[in-house]
Amino acid sequence: MSQVLSPLRKFVSPEIIFGAGCRHNVGNVAANFGASKVLLVSDPGVQAAGWVADVEASLQAQGLAWSLYTEVSPNPRMEEVMTGAERYRSEGCNVIVAVGGGSPMDCAKAIGIVAAHGRHILEFEGVDTVRVPSPPLILIPTTAGTSADVSQFVIISNQTERMKFSIVSKAVVPDVSLIDPETTLSMDPFLSACTGIDALVHAIEAFVSTGHGPLTDSHALEAMRLIGGNLVEMIANPADIALREKIMLGSMQAGLAFSNAILGAVHAMSHSLGGFLDLPHGLCNAALVEHVVAFNYDAAPERFRVIAETLGLDCRGLTHPQVRARLVEHLIAFKSAVGFHETLARHGVGSSDIPFLSRHAMHDPCILTNPRQSSQRDVEVVYGEAL
Repeated sequence: MSQVLSPLRKFVSPEIIFGAGCRHNVGNVAANFGASKVLLVSDPGVQAAGWVADVEASLQAQGLAWSLYTEVSPNPRMEEVMTGAERYRSEGCNVIVAVGGGSPMDCAKAIGIVAAHGRHILEFEGVDTVRVPSPPLILIPTTAGTSADVSQFVIISNQTERMKFSIVSKAVVPDVSLIDPETTLSMDPFLSACTGIDALVHAIEAFVSTGHGPLTDSHALEAMRLIGGNLVEMIANPADIALREKIMLGSMQAGLAFSNAILGAVHAMSHSLGGFLDLPHGLCNAALVEHVVAFNYDAAPERFRVIAETLGLDCRGLTHPQVRARLVEHLIAFKSAVGFHETLARHGVGSSDIPFLSRHAMHDPCILTNPRQSSQRDVEVVYGEAL
């Protein structure tokens, strides 16, 4: 009797230290990598919240020198990467630490690529283009959603072309990720909603991605359960550290899932949209998610049924069209509960912009693992539905 075996899958992950207060261990971790001087990457908001000072105190306790680099935009830009890499070189650094949301973490990853290769960051767009190992990289996320701290993705903004570009490589998976729920206490409700929606979309897209497998499915489903069941309550109770820990754990699991299964059309279209308008990434996802789910449903109906059930919907006796309708309604209601009522038109997108956005989305690596094969015309139609 013949057996059908699953295809070979790889799974990459950093060393993960999880728990309240673990950020204070960063000095010891850096010392274990033989750090002599650390490039510490962050942004002004994270510095104002006090998390940079905690990292500096930990480095100082280990007798380590550092150079602080905070010139990072909400969507990190090529120029900021190149300036940071020059700072790394000129200051004689040999380890990179980032504390912040997805922007400082992506910028730090990109700085590592440039520091290792001595070439412009734009040359590394695409999949598996990184040839030289980056310096030791230690990341401390202060948001629960982007999962840059566990993923093999780097997203950088090219403002000249009004687009974002992706770098996908196991070489950019951090060496150590210190995931500390206490750092999310400084997130305001809007940022909590943005990053939470981003994490939920990570999990959904990873579960239906053509790259999914047994190593990623369990992480994706647990992420949906944790985020879908706790995000609304966490935003309503921002001081509840137990709820923050659940969301942080869900974000981490979603990151492990999508880093290895990759994503789909929501993220391909969101990257294009975010580069065009310089909008928060989670907000872009929120504007698109139910439209892409409706488009993709028939390509993976059984898996979307599992998603619906994991998010708490009773699907017994329902046909697939009924499940699709219920799932779309649930996603809209969930977004509304965390404060999102987004349309693209509200942010200035017009029908004349759709061909430009669609062309760039079709070149994003995430489109390759979307469960339904997509033409540019398909993407244009979905953007149009989201206006």
